Amino acid sequence: MWNLRSLLFTLCIAVSCVRSAAGLIHVSGYEGGEVKVSCPYSEGYESYEKYLCKNDCGNDDVLIKTTEANKNKYSIHDNNQKRVFTATISDLSRTDAGKYWCGVTRNGKDLYTEVNLEVGRDTCCDQSTKVQSYEESSVSINCPYESENQKLKYVCRGNQPPTCLEKAIITSDNKQTGQFRLTDDEVSRKFTFTITGLTRNNAGSYLCGVHGNTGLDVFSAFELQVKEWCCVRSNKQSGIVGRPVTMQCHYPPQHGDNRKFLCKGDHRNNCTDMVTSKSRFTLQDDVSSSSFLVTITELKAGDAGTYWCGSDSQWTVGDYTKIQLSAFFPKQTSPVVSTVTVVEPVGSQSTLIPGEVVKAFSYSLVFIVPAVLLTLTFALVIVYKCKVQGAGANMNRNKNNAVETEEAISVVDIYENQDVAHSKRGSTKPQSACQHYDDVGDTQQESVYQNFTTADDIYCNDIYTKVNRR
Repeated sequence: MWNLRSLLFTLCIAVSCVRSAAGLIHVSGYEGGEVKVSCPYSEGYESYEKYLCKNDCGNDDVLIKTTEANKNKYSIHDNNQKRVFTATISDLSRTDAGKYWCGVTRNGKDLYTEVNLEVGRDTCCDQSTKVQSYEESSVSINCPYESENQKLKYVCRGNQPPTCLEKAIITSDNKQTGQFRLTDDEVSRKFTFTITGLTRNNAGSYLCGVHGNTGLDVFSAFELQVKEWCCVRSNKQSGIVGRPVTMQCHYPPQHGDNRKFLCKGDHRNNCTDMVTSKSRFTLQDDVSSSSFLVTITELKAGDAGTYWCGSDSQWTVGDYTKIQLSAFFPKQTSPVVSTVTVVEPVGSQSTLIPGEVVKAFSYSLVFIVPAVLLTLTFALVIVYKCKVQGAGANMNRNKNNAVETEEAISVVDIYENQDVAHSKRGSTKPQSACQHYDDVGDTQQESVYQNFTTADDIYCNDIYTKVNRR
């Protein structure tokens, strides 16, 4: 009986020694990720075999030994100089959570250190805080934590806790990085994450993480939305050069007593106030509709551009309307048939093309010019024929004149003593026959006949008869 009691007592002591731990190690990881278990050991055991086991640490519970290096999803490495061996568990799942043992093999009783592994979900979180801001402004996000022992704070993009710390964009160890800044208030137990100079690329999901000495890191999630700076409205408007145009600007109701203004420029921070006492721009406020009207009495081409109208000189986000104004020229598109007014853009959207009027007129010439050319051609043909016929007639007449001249000279002696008789009969000479030759005669003909003016009847009748015979 005594021997049996002594044996049981000895076994209890042995089991107690096996399960006695030099300390308790807490590790944590996330589904799909990995976790490293660092196990220190005492001096003198550098060359001894080390291993990682689970549950009761029987032969079937040993997961990996330093003599194996890698086995399934486990790996191990021994640093003899630091006297720490590290076991890594990859591709974590929720079933991997639980109790493990770091073991050192030796003669007699092995040395063990207890390990507690916690596995969390790979996404975070049940709730996400919505945060909204505007381009070029800044935003600050408060991230609370519970324990003063949680020394390391950090922020990462996305919602994957397993890789958040290694992909952190800022940590409490480096509190200023570019447009990101982190400040920690340990009294109120919250740290503030600030982004300055916001752009649309800053929009998305973020995680605030707090890394503690034990257990999983604590996270809080938020969703950042970055809107266009001029968030109220952005309008496009146009007007005709030489005519008035009116722009409408809305403002928050609480700005009814504020000074209203309109300025011109590509950027609201660098624009020129256009409403002055001596300008073509007049402003009329309508408090009942929370808007004001700005009228340009006579639009000019140079008025085209970007305008900013607002009701707060501090340029508060959301208090402005951005207006893109285009100026148009009236244009005559049909100068031949009728007058039609068409508008063409100038300034920021398009430019006036002076050659368009000539182009429109040339379209009408396409139909008019062929008709005119055809008519001129026909007229030239007729004129040409007339000239040819006229030239032929002149040649015939010249021949007749020469013949008549010869005949007149041959009968000079016969008729020179009969001037008185011919003079009397000249008063009744036939005008029609003589008129034909007088019309086409030339100076040469007149010189031949100048001595025979009293014998008109004889000459005319004689010439007329010869011409007819021919």
